[in-house]
Amino acid sequence: MAKELLEVKNLCTYFYTQSGVVKSVNDVSFNIRQGETVCVVGESGCGKSVTSMSILKLIPSPPGKIVSGEIIFKGKNLLDLSEDELREIRGNEISVIFQEPMTSLNPVFTIGYQISESLMLHKKLSKEEARKASIDVLKLVGIPRADSIFDSYPHELSGGMRQRAMIAMALSCDPELLIADEPTTALDVTIQAQILDLMRDLKKKLNTAIMLITHDLGVVAEMADYVVVMYAGKVVEEAPVHELFKNPLHPYTVGLLKSKPSINDKVDRLYSIPGQVPNPVGMPENCYFCERCEKAKDICRKKQPHLVQVNDVHKVACWLYEEGK
Repeated sequence: MAKELLEVKNLCTYFYTQSGVVKSVNDVSFNIRQGETVCVVGESGCGKSVTSMSILKLIPSPPGKIVSGEIIFKGKNLLDLSEDELREIRGNEISVIFQEPMTSLNPVFTIGYQISESLMLHKKLSKEEARKASIDVLKLVGIPRADSIFDSYPHELSGGMRQRAMIAMALSCDPELLIADEPTTALDVTIQAQILDLMRDLKKKLNTAIMLITHDLGVVAEMADYVVVMYAGKVVEEAPVHELFKNPLHPYTVGLLKSKPSINDKVDRLYSIPGQVPNPVGMPENCYFCERCEKAKDICRKKQPHLVQVNDVHKVACWLYEEGK
């Protein structure tokens, strides 16, 4: 069995706004093993991206602050490291593919310069060696005419090509963990499929662990080994992908799976979970999903459920499964 690469323990990241405290990540814990793909799933605003940015301490401060918790990477707590020590890890051992490549690539520098920069910094390559390595990694992610793309600016590339260039940049230093924040959101479906195939191939070749953030359950089914479901800043369910799709336990996960269109459906309207995500400011200490849940009980409106082990591989935070409730 592969050993643990990353352990997130009881992570809390809050934003202090004029309206009040927003608990974007509220006591979140999960693990990622070497070579494993863990998908973090949930609606927009549930804390997926803030969790990923907290791992590398990229939270804008103020207003954001990592209040408590531990992020253990290869035995070190990243929250205890200095900015210089973190800079050695960012882009080198842990890389990020950001959600929108056009806003993540610097428009005034060529694609090649932006990839070469991290190679010269982390791998101590010369300018010529970094150019050759950059062209090799552009070829690896399936970019044709890599030599000329090296000298191109971001605005000269299509959306799919820019996303491939972002993946090339993230992979240039052979990271052990790749954080992919909805890497296919801005792309059309054919390019999405190509990017997902590419990430799967690279994982096989390089044995890179992937933390994939998405709200697309089709992507989860295709890519994940393990799934973490988040709602309103908390983990509500986690299990291996086959177990989760076969036996979803939390009413929110059941709702997400029912919302997915199917070829066999003979319905006029797709299912949608009723109600709205609660206001994140000043959340009460109850189950955050209770107002939208068809199975809510009295205790759901009074106390917060804990994440409990239901079987060997499955955890859920729901009063339907807690003993002694």
